[in-house]
Order: sequence, then C-alpha cells, then structure tokens
Amino acid sequence: MKVWAHILAAIEAHGRCALVSVVKTEGSAPRDAGARMIVTPEGYYGTIGGGTLEWRAIALAQAQFVSGAAVKLSNHALGPELGQCCGGRVQLAIESFDRSGIATIRELAQREAEGPFSIRGRIQGIDVIETFGERQRRFYLYGAGHVGRALVLALAPLPFEIIWIDPRPAAFPRAVPGNVTLIEALHPVSELKNASDGSFVFVVSHSHALDLAITDAALRNPQVAHVGLIGSATKRSRFEKRLREAGVAEDRIASLICPIGLPGIHSKEPAVIAAATAAQLLVLDEKLNADIDRTQHHRDSGDLEQGARA
Repeated sequence: MKVWAHILAAIEAHGRCALVSVVKTEGSAPRDAGARMIVTPEGYYGTIGGGTLEWRAIALAQAQFVSGAAVKLSNHALGPELGQCCGGRVQLAIESFDRSGIATIRELAQREAEGPFSIRGRIQGIDVIETFGERQRRFYLYGAGHVGRALVLALAPLPFEIIWIDPRPAAFPRAVPGNVTLIEALHPVSELKNASDGSFVFVVSHSHALDLAITDAALRNPQVAHVGLIGSATKRSRFEKRLREAGVAEDRIASLICPIGLPGIHSKEPAVIAAATAAQLLVLDEKLNADIDRTQHHRDSGDLEQGARA
C-alpha cells in the first residue's frame, strides 16, 4: 500500500494521524516486519495482522494523539500478553504526525509515487531499513467484455499496473480503478512493443482471430513472462496447432496458460473466472518476484565477497 499518500490524505482531512509499523518479529506472528497500519481519529487503513494485537495497537495509537508523543516503541508477547495462538513476539513503532511535518510527508509521498524506495534510520530510536512504495507488475489485459471488466475489479487492490486494451469504440466502462490505463487501439497487437521486462499478457477479447494474433505476438516477445488465454482445452489445442505452424517456439507454446484461472474452479460466471484468475496471477507474480530477489541476493553476496577479497 502507498503509506505516505494515505498519511498525507489523513493529515489534510483530520490534521493528525498515526503510523503503526511492525519493525521486528520473533517466532510466529500474523504479519512480517514492514507491515503497516495508518490510524486516524475516525478509523484506520491497512493491517498489521488483525486480532487482539491490532486492536491494542489502534488503542495505543489513538492514545498517542492525546499525549502528543512523536514515537513510541512497544513489545508484545502474542501468547502470554494477548492470548493469541501465534506464540511469537512483535515489536511495534507508533509514530504520530500532524500538520507541522506536512512538507516532509509530501516529499515522501512523491517519492513513493515514483516507485519503491528504502530509508534507513528514519524511526527515532531504532535502526531499521524500511521500504516504501509498491512493486507493480505490468499486466496487459486484452478485452473489455464481461470477464475483462470483472478481472479489472478483482485486480483493483492488487499489485498490478493494468494496461487495458480493446479496439472497439465505447467498450470501456465510464469509471475504472486507479491502477488502470485505458487504450482504445485500432492496432491492439502493436501495444506490446512497449512491454517491460516481466510483463504478463492475458487475452479475453471478443474475437478468436484477435485472440490468436495477440497470443502469437505475446509469446514471441521476450519481455513477456506469462501469457494467458481464455478458452477451453479444445481452443488451446487449435491455437497450439496454429502457433506451431506460424513458427512460435515450442517452449513458449507449452508455457501458454489456457484455460486461465486456478484449476478446480469450474464456474463460468465472469466474477468467478476473475477471482480464480486473480489468484493465479498472484501466484505467478510472487514466484517471479522471489526469483528476482534470489538473483539479486546472490549478486549482492558476490559483490560483498569480491569487496572483501579486494
């Protein structure tokens, strides 16, 4: 979630708010370090895991509004203190903000809008590296029919930058979520030329001929990590034959996701297809992010080793 944008909005609306951050965990805990919740005089946004820990944190944050303390650290034994079955320990940082710090908050909100960034030592009294901003996967969605519309709504709160494409005039709804860019394209296939590394392309268009053209282009594009196509096993078999005849690489054809959605869910209701597909996309996204993080870790470790030898 975009933390500083919500803090800025809360300050502008209420004049004050508190940020509750999980800064350290030991053993089993409902959320990992880095989980955050913004508490305002009227409610809260985000979660540090729910349950008694979250209820206690909200009460502490609201009390801090009154006391005026800038930062408080608190440690909680989830089992003995709160009666939670997790059994671990959690350290929380509760920070109060008011209008006096709005210039810094605006600056951090702007940095957050530009992409993920890290800060060390921002919280007074604790040395921790914090990461803010969202890592969003670029997701090309072709087709603004019933399934496309349901999928856009299902993905609205999830970490995807959606490029929604349809060649038909007036195909899109009047209002769309904030993570969606609409493109009414006369030549929809050409939009893939700007695909960033690791993009996903899912095709749910109104035309099988268009489906085939987009699928062919997406599978040939090395920037595209995963390609999904709505349809049955029969449609997949026919598309595989045509893609093979067109010279698409065999490993890319084999990687095609068709039908879309997690297996075991058989309903053809658009909302159900969307829910199953959203879950599938999260699985694919997490796996790809884990691979990237693992590669980066090995690279960083190698750099450190080289530096030590030097």
